[in-house]
Amino acid sequence: MASSAARENSRRAAVKKALERHKVYVTAQSFSGGTYSARVLVDGEAYWVDEFRLSQLRQGLTPAEL
Repeated sequence: MASSAARENSRRAAVKKALERHKVYVTAQSFSGGTYSARVLVDGEAYWVDEFRLSQLRQGLTPAEL
């Protein structure tokens, strides 16, 4: 029983963490001069970011942390 309760608590923690993450939506993409940039929507705010910053946002960083 104890392992069942621990497993359930672990699942709930994972769901909570997923819900707290910022959703990142790519609304436009640009390929110019060999560089990539994307317009993303994060928590209702739009930003132009490069490929590296986009990957950081997708990993869970907030725009303020960039």
